[in-house]
Amino acid sequence: MNTLNKILIAIVAIFTLVFTVGFITDNNSPVVGYEWQQITVVESVVKAGIGRSRMISTNESGEMSEEKLQNFFSVTGINFGNIRENDLKITDKVSKLTAEGWELYDVTSGVYAADKSTGIFITRYMFRKQK
Repeated sequence: MNTLNKILIAIVAIFTLVFTVGFITDNNSPVVGYEWQQITVVESVVKAGIGRSRMISTNESGEMSEEKLQNFFSVTGINFGNIRENDLKITDKVSKLTAEGWELYDVTSGVYAADKSTGIFITRYMFRKQK
């Protein structure tokens, strides 16, 4: 067998191997789709408790629900009881969603302060579930 034939056989063998591996991997890889749901928590940082705090849920269909939360401040200053109550509501919501098969995929938070005495603390929880 001459050198040219050996090179051609090697090229055909490599091409066959690459094609076969590519074909097997493409056909055996399942396509995974997800449903998505987002929870947005907006907690008011306004003195005297006059701000509004909410937990807003948006499901995969775009439907929204809103639950009232307590403000960080009351008339006397920071209200740790309100913070604890909010934490319990948020944890309860996360627990219910994970029990329903939702996976907590991402958490993003930020703060906006209009001035030194007012602002909001916002946290977004992104959940996903395989279809």
